[in-house]
Amino acid sequence: MARAPFQTLTIPYRQTQDGIRYAVFLRSDGGYWQWIAGGGEDDETPLEAAKREAFEEAGIPPDSEFLALDSRNTVPVEGICGYLVWGPEVLVVPEHCFGVRVDEHAIELSGEHTEFRWVDYETAVEMLHWHSNKNALWELNHRLTSSSE
Repeated sequence: MARAPFQTLTIPYRQTQDGIRYAVFLRSDGGYWQWIAGGGEDDETPLEAAKREAFEEAGIPPDSEFLALDSRNTVPVEGICGYLVWGPEVLVVPEHCFGVRVDEHAIELSGEHTEFRWVDYETAVEMLHWHSNKNALWELNHRLTSSSE
């Protein structure tokens, strides 16, 4: 499969009696907390890639309720592939962000993460390593809490 020139970032969330909780993942190769992240393959759309990555990394069914976010980031190609895979003119790729509702489904970790935790908004902000992850969380949290008012 050919790597497509974009990234996805997916935030699993659930509504509990204590409020909204977000599943934060600890990277096995970096030792930092983040959301589900990955790249597109072949002619996938960003949503199709997000669904595939969520299933591969956390066992989240592709028919779950996904919410496209407006948050965007760019990621250096060398940070993803280690080299300029799409030629010298493609230096950064867009990162598309999504939320996914995961109420009753159990998270099943792949080898990309060593653990995950369901945490509240404030705890997630403190745990997350990447600013883009915090930005996407802010948007998702705002959308979820504003629509319930």
